[in-house]
Amino acid sequence: MTQAFSFSCDARCSHTQARAGTFTTPHGPVHTPRFMPVGTLANVKTVTPAQLATTGAQMVLSNTYHLHLQPGEDIVAEAGGLHRFMGWDGPMLTDSGGFQVFSLSQMRTITEDGVTFKSPKDGRIINIRPETSIQIQNDLGADVIMAFDECPPYPCSREVIKASTDRTWRWLLRCVEAHKRPDQALFGIVQGGVYPDLRAEAAQQLATLDLPGYAIGGVSVGEPPELIETIVKATAPCLPEHKPRYLMGVGTYREMAQAIAAGVDLFDCVIPTRLARHGAALVAGERWNLKNQRFRRDYTPIDATCPCYTCQNFTRAYLCHLIHAKEMLAFTLISIHNITELVRFTQRIREAILAGRFHDEFAHWLTPNPTTTPIDTPQP
Repeated sequence: MTQAFSFSCDARCSHTQARAGTFTTPHGPVHTPRFMPVGTLANVKTVTPAQLATTGAQMVLSNTYHLHLQPGEDIVAEAGGLHRFMGWDGPMLTDSGGFQVFSLSQMRTITEDGVTFKSPKDGRIINIRPETSIQIQNDLGADVIMAFDECPPYPCSREVIKASTDRTWRWLLRCVEAHKRPDQALFGIVQGGVYPDLRAEAAQQLATLDLPGYAIGGVSVGEPPELIETIVKATAPCLPEHKPRYLMGVGTYREMAQAIAAGVDLFDCVIPTRLARHGAALVAGERWNLKNQRFRRDYTPIDATCPCYTCQNFTRAYLCHLIHAKEMLAFTLISIHNITELVRFTQRIREAILAGRFHDEFAHWLTPNPTTTPIDTPQP
């Protein structure tokens, strides 16, 4: 790990692989375990950087693919880099764009050299190679950048997954060769589908490169929730203990708790803002539809125990009103609460690990995944 980056383990759980750590970056520390909100286009939807800072978020994710299409990495670089461009002075991470490119299943062609696809924005033909992804991310200037990987869909045959995982390894070697900025940490991504042996093999292979950090990718792409835990348990133990581990695209309570128990440190997901845009608030592991008429005369905060700006100043009745009036403020206020809720969840886990109470306090979340909680969960 370069001098600008370091990872230290502050405490470990004696019953699981959970750990509390500190990931040091040029823009400040990230205390793990930690949930990262997603700012795909250099903004967390409907939330200003100042508002985001009040949620306890320490690190924000943006996306290389989307920023390449709009406004272009040249514009971001001219503005002084991603931090100055969006007004966020904390740590940042950019995804390589691999997941988004490979989701264009009917519009792209994969070769050993890279991926060619038709821009859904203006129809132009774009070619992204591992070297291209790194160059774009170098120009964007985030603290952590991700290797360009192939992200196959679910379900997929073992033969296809094996070939994809091998290509991801070869592309990683090209990313390492192309990466030129020591002030940015390049993380490798473990693929392998739902096959534990392929996951373990890929993780062990990546560990030989001694990268600043490692990510578990290709999850939450349609597979049953219980398979995510299987994938993480097969992968995390094979990654170096003295480096941060990042589970990409996962942000539910249970999946984060189970991954933390397996030794994962970082998470990102669009869940808090996406739910907010549908009028749903996260409360103690449940999703409440604030559009429901039962909240029309409910003059209490979303969660009386929550310190967020929304819960300290507004009621469920007011939010219900804003949603029905189609006021954008509703989405901002619920997003602030939802982000705070997931950041607080990982922060509470960190505090429990430091105090030696993680296994006892969070046992409920470590059990097998029940039926998915509906968005309109009855209020207790």
